[in-house]
Amino acid sequence: MRKIIFILACLITFALNTSAQKCSFKNTAFKSGERLSYTLYYNWNFVWVKTGWATMSTVKSRYKGKEAYRASLTTKGNGKLDKFFVLRDTLMSYTTLDMQPLYFRKGAEEGKRYTVDEVWYSYSGDKCIVKHHRQNNRGKNVWKDCTYDECVYDMMNIFLKARSLDASNWKKGHSLALPMADGNGVEMARLRYNGKENIKAENDKVYRCLSLSYLEKDDGEEKEVVRFFITDDLNHIPILLDMNLRVGSAKAYLNKMTGIKNPIKSQIKK
Repeated sequence: MRKIIFILACLITFALNTSAQKCSFKNTAFKSGERLSYTLYYNWNFVWVKTGWATMSTVKSRYKGKEAYRASLTTKGNGKLDKFFVLRDTLMSYTTLDMQPLYFRKGAEEGKRYTVDEVWYSYSGDKCIVKHHRQNNRGKNVWKDCTYDECVYDMMNIFLKARSLDASNWKKGHSLALPMADGNGVEMARLRYNGKENIKAENDKVYRCLSLSYLEKDDGEEKEVVRFFITDDLNHIPILLDMNLRVGSAKAYLNKMTGIKNPIKSQIKK
């Protein structure tokens, strides 16, 4: 689902020429082996129904013979949602160990629609070279080769980067412009800070969280795609994702976390 973060790999079709500095970023939030599990709920006629589970994992892997992080999010439904709206999205990305985007894939089954987006990245000097691929709902494949002066990201890679942002001096309403790539090209999105809230996870623990909104333009109008709550500590673990779908809305609550990099200082003791 493009609202939660979501896995299949594909053949790499062009050579990677990597610049050492372009688009790199220091990772302070996660380590290899982190695994986050979520319980999914869907709102149908004002009733919240448990509809499945999601798991996000990040591990050290290899991409074209070099060490890289592979991040993936997989979902599994329990069948309750299918009678109303089929939701089977899978996301996967590769980044270098210093957080340069390398590859992204999203397979999205939403309702009766199934689409595939892929993005390949390479770097030459100060340029970001991107190959875009989209397979639309009718099975038509569209390819684009583009060169950008600025760094661009996809929804998985920007999520990994955002977890290492320093939000200590942010004020409510602070926002960041995000050049977001998918299989069709690049569009500008925005990340907005909403302040702090205490959120109870599915594991019955309460965490002090930063509230962030991910906003995209739809027919020229900016809309909130997902509001997510991340722990107010160095890990920035997503505790709750509140998603606006094309049909209804959904929530994902954290129920288990393992392999965490830093001490969890945001948990509120009771």
